[in-house]
Amino acid sequence: MEEKLSILAIIFIVILVATLLLKFTRMKQPNKDFSNIHSRVKAWWGMYVVFCFATLFTPIVSLLAVMILCFYSLKEYFSMMKTRKSDRRLFLWSYLMIPLQFYWIYIGWYGMFIVFIPVYVFLFLPLPRIIGKGTIGFLRSVSFVQWGLMLMVFGLSHLAFYQIATPEFGSNLVLFLIVLTQTGDVVQYLISLYIGKKKLIPSANPNITLEGFVGALIVTTLASYLLYEYLTPFDLIFGIFSGVIISVAGFVGILSISVLKRDLLIGNTAKQKQLQGRYLSRIDSLTYTSPVFFHIIRYFFDFM
Repeated sequence: MEEKLSILAIIFIVILVATLLLKFTRMKQPNKDFSNIHSRVKAWWGMYVVFCFATLFTPIVSLLAVMILCFYSLKEYFSMMKTRKSDRRLFLWSYLMIPLQFYWIYIGWYGMFIVFIPVYVFLFLPLPRIIGKGTIGFLRSVSFVQWGLMLMVFGLSHLAFYQIATPEFGSNLVLFLIVLTQTGDVVQYLISLYIGKKKLIPSANPNITLEGFVGALIVTTLASYLLYEYLTPFDLIFGIFSGVIISVAGFVGILSISVLKRDLLIGNTAKQKQLQGRYLSRIDSLTYTSPVFFHIIRYFFDFM
């Protein structure tokens, strides 16, 4: 607990310093647009509160905190879609799936937790759309909703299952995962913004550079090496390897969400600016790192 509080205190100080620096810079350069950075810092504060609940308190409180995060992430994701009246039934049923998914976590039913959304929801979710009249846009709306549930609910809900799967190490593993994921995101963003030259996959995300990806990989792996001994039961090799896993999985998550947003918001520059720096942009990497890290640990270690 002492190590956990120390790391959360450091994160708090880092975000506070970033907030103060941003405020000072905006006062010195009032004509410069800092809206993107401001929205990012604001989102970090919100996520910090959620993750404090997810790591410091009982599994029930953690479960509720992550469930709220899933709800708002899915809601923000749905806000990008041009909807018809028939699509709203899908949205309603999707929101109802969130408490069900977290109920499987609460009772510790791993088998149902792991197949509920990828199997049962995927197969039966189209029914409200079929019954709700019309075939126009059926595939696009159903697949869009299914992807949203897969990423924003199934992927993120793994954060709540860590403490159920391993009460002894669960909260520490969640903190370890979040710190490394967010570290990779910030480093990748800053390096790509200020010193990045070679665009990695411009068709998916023109802001990500090769220098940013490599820098994030190195820094995340280094952070994993420094933290694994305090927050995890891993040995040296897997402690270092964890940084590589989280960095690469987070990178794929950023690209996937970027492509989805670009596809859905083509021509809608107002909505693009509105969603810039919101929670969906901050948890994109977590939608991948949470399940990937969880299942790799579960495969290699008995304590999960």
